[in-house]
Amino acid sequence: MIPDEVVAQVAAQADIVAIVSEHVRLKKTGSVWRGPCPFHQGTNANFSVVPGGGYTCFVCGEKGSVFTFVQKRLGMSFVEAVKYVGEKCGVEVRETERTREGPDPREPQWELQATVGEFFQRALWDAPAGQAAREYLASRDVPRPLAERFGLGFAPRELGTMRQHLNGLGYDDARLLAAGLLVKREDTEEPRPRFRDRLMFPIHDPAGHPVGFGGRLLGPGEPKYLNSADSEIFNKGKILYHLHQARNAIRRDERVILVEGYFDALRLVAAGIESVVAPMGTALTEAQADLLGRYTRHVFLLYDSDAPGQKATFRAADVLLAKGLEVRVVTLPEGEDPDTFVRSKGREPVERLIEGAMDVFDRKVQLLERAGWFADLQHKRRALDRLLPTIRAASDPVTRDLYLARAADAAGIAREVLLNELHAVRRGPGGRPVARAVDRSGERGAPVSRAPGGAGRADAPGPTGGFAPLPDEGLPPGPYRSEVEQGNAEQTLLRVILTQPMWQDQVIEELGKIEAEEMPEGEGETDALGEDAPGVLRDPIYRAIYDATLRHGADAPAETIAEALSPLAIRTYEELRGERDAVVDARQSIADAVRKLRARSLDARLRALESLLPLASTDEKDRINLTIKRLTDEKRAMGVGSWGSVRRR
Repeated sequence: MIPDEVVAQVAAQADIVAIVSEHVRLKKTGSVWRGPCPFHQGTNANFSVVPGGGYTCFVCGEKGSVFTFVQKRLGMSFVEAVKYVGEKCGVEVRETERTREGPDPREPQWELQATVGEFFQRALWDAPAGQAAREYLASRDVPRPLAERFGLGFAPRELGTMRQHLNGLGYDDARLLAAGLLVKREDTEEPRPRFRDRLMFPIHDPAGHPVGFGGRLLGPGEPKYLNSADSEIFNKGKILYHLHQARNAIRRDERVILVEGYFDALRLVAAGIESVVAPMGTALTEAQADLLGRYTRHVFLLYDSDAPGQKATFRAADVLLAKGLEVRVVTLPEGEDPDTFVRSKGREPVERLIEGAMDVFDRKVQLLERAGWFADLQHKRRALDRLLPTIRAASDPVTRDLYLARAADAAGIAREVLLNELHAVRRGPGGRPVARAVDRSGERGAPVSRAPGGAGRADAPGPTGGFAPLPDEGLPPGPYRSEVEQGNAEQTLLRVILTQPMWQDQVIEELGKIEAEEMPEGEGETDALGEDAPGVLRDPIYRAIYDATLRHGADAPAETIAEALSPLAIRTYEELRGERDAVVDARQSIADAVRKLRARSLDARLRALESLLPLASTDEKDRINLTIKRLTDEKRAMGVGSWGSVRRR
């Protein structure tokens, strides 16, 4: 904090006329100065500044001190405004309370990241190896001044270039390994750079300290984007790209524009829209939403217009609504993303789209209506299932009530029926309550697991099989244990295909049959809001491993599989791959596991039918009850028992 006497000293010595004159053309009239108001973009001299006093606009009513003017005009906090004015008038401003004595212990790490950033920049612009990166930037219409403004660089492909340069500056291998800039597969192997042949985006914390990098591959391969490993100064779930430069603009504009990627942010800033930030290539987290809430309550989501972009939009919106923020969706023309649209159209069309942005819930209802999801009973039920999580996420009671009324009206049902659904506890297999994650990191609607970790992309290679060891910190002890019902059946199938890859095709075929039975008629891979089809494997860790083996093949090198997995998923993958002796009869293991998963699928279909009953007419209820009986008989014939929780009406 700044002592009151220092604030008073700055206020007494500040020349408010000189400071305001930097932003407003003032003309002396008697004892005051007048000009057009900068806050409502006035054209007449209705804005009055009193020397040694404050300012007032007689049209819009804005008034305050020199500190207020700086805060509102430049988007600064009060402390920042006092320091700014103090610098203008020659008064040294110091905060009296400090969290620690002496220098910040993180300074050596910030220094190292800054030094590496300088190396990457020189490699981009001065080294012959950077030619491909320079051509890539040219192909994306990123001129050198813009690239330098964002500190872009290039990580060479050669193994020893960066290491030798940093060693020569006094940074030994131990320090580079600790910072995650070098990695080792095994203790006997020479260290190698974490980033190779990538365009590098430096990442800063909100205070502007360099804390890490995001690297984009220039050619084919996975992962396309790779972030620095988590460390004391870098956690990708707690940092937003470009926030350190955007925070004053966010306060000034009273809005933040959230985009998906680095290039989207770069392009908007180049067009003059500065209040823009991006997450670190992952789903928006609660910590990032909290961070945004410190600067504004108004968030505009400007994501890609395709199905994955829609899915990311609505998932981010639920996280933001839970923090009490106002969320609006900016809709781009089909096939566009922020980078391409701004590059071809410029600033003004983007600003018009932002001005016309819709409340996120209205946008959800609009998409569902256009896709005909309120036209028949089954789709209406699923439409409400898409809307209810957003209603529940809204922490503001007025907003929640408005959303409730809007959904009831769109679905043509009584508000009381929807209110009962809103407060109902969704039940999973066996009647257990099932929570749904707001941030599922791209997984297919899996129930939340209490096990730490997730199924998102790993930024670090894995523990064994020829790739870098994982830190144990943050991972649960012992083998992974799924909390999803029939998770043991999912585990069995994965163990079979990882230890005996020749059975992979049969497992894929059997799971495909179950998925086809679950898929409602006429449904595709994604629904009207961009959500993925549910998928047969419900456990997020097992699903991530299965998807990775589908992409690369179960017999692919371990390092290749690990590139798409989180640390917990990597460890689980290694555990399953090493349990060859646990598979005695692969054919019978597959048959038993598939039977259990099909029974679980029947349970899910029966619960879905029961959820239709409150919305159904008498004739529709008769048809639903007949289907319930048929599926119950089918499950009983499988020898796995009946589904006793169905209540026919």
